Amino acid sequence: MTSSDLYPVSRLAAVQEATAKGGLDALLLTPGPDLRYVSGYDAKPLERLTCLVVPASGEPFMMVPRLEVPAAQASPAARLGLEFVAWDETDDPYAVVAARLGRVARVGLADRMWAMSSLRFREVLPEAEQVLAGGVLRELRMRKSPAEVAALREAGLAIDSVHRRVPELLRAGRTEREVGRDIAEAILASGHATVDFVIVASGPNAASPHHDVSDRVIEAGEPVVVDIGGQLHNGYCSDSTRTYCVGEPPADFAAYYEVLRRAQDAACAAVRPGVSCESIDAAARDLIAEAGYGEAFIHRTGHGIGIETHEEPYIVAGNGQAMEPGFAFSVEPGIYLQGRHGARIEDIVVCTENGGERLNTTPRDLVIL
Repeated sequence: MTSSDLYPVSRLAAVQEATAKGGLDALLLTPGPDLRYVSGYDAKPLERLTCLVVPASGEPFMMVPRLEVPAAQASPAARLGLEFVAWDETDDPYAVVAARLGRVARVGLADRMWAMSSLRFREVLPEAEQVLAGGVLRELRMRKSPAEVAALREAGLAIDSVHRRVPELLRAGRTEREVGRDIAEAILASGHATVDFVIVASGPNAASPHHDVSDRVIEAGEPVVVDIGGQLHNGYCSDSTRTYCVGEPPADFAAYYEVLRRAQDAACAAVRPGVSCESIDAAARDLIAEAGYGEAFIHRTGHGIGIETHEEPYIVAGNGQAMEPGFAFSVEPGIYLQGRHGARIEDIVVCTENGGERLNTTPRDLVIL
């Protein structure tokens, strides 16, 4: 798997075609996941403008601060045959973009574009309606290529290796922060370029789905939710949750953990081409509700993943989007009893021609330490 596999030259032409079909005159992509997806360039988010301009017709080009030109030329974007338009400190790069584009009626801005840039583009393109580029790019980004699936599989194996180390790091008497620090080091040691998040949620903190870490001391008999992820050097992300218990768990916890495990299995088994995202959510949610824990499952069942940890498609009620081969997303139902404890099980799943493939392989049974 190379950068040319993950960021193929053909992608720029596909984006330009989608821009025209989407009724946009141009896409304006500043540093962030949209720019990286289209060009392979992981540009620094600076106050100096870097912007890939993809007109619906005509030649794309990239505005680059002169001091950043070497980095752009060393990135996969150099293979695209783009013109790198270097600008100096006394230039107005926004005005240069506007002059090159000419009169445009509708432009798509990178979903993560800074307000500072979007407002400057509004000044120099006063007649242009601004919309999110995601409306055009989402259809492309959702459908992962075989190379992208391979990258996600690599990320899954890497984060699995970290979960296998958690039992040696997690024990009574240590704080969540101490455990989290060791896990972060293990994530980097596994081959990740960055640590995106480490959740170590013990006891009552496990009832907060997005708890981080704290100075709380982990006690014997407590469930601990460990949700971890990062980004590989190739730009693709990992995300996996397992629930542990330091000693024998409370009786009611063991009972609802089994409900949760069956619900996660059911949602993964429901994945196949043609089924809706919301039906996968329902496969987990209905089992949890039937067991009497419906109100304790307080978030969607999953989110897409790729060069962002959270992207389309979202596995949630109301999303009628039909599954297609190449869709990659988390399946992570949870049960959270406020003030007491909670649990979550999360795997990354990819839709294949024949069903769903889990990209995480560590055991999903409750791990009792």
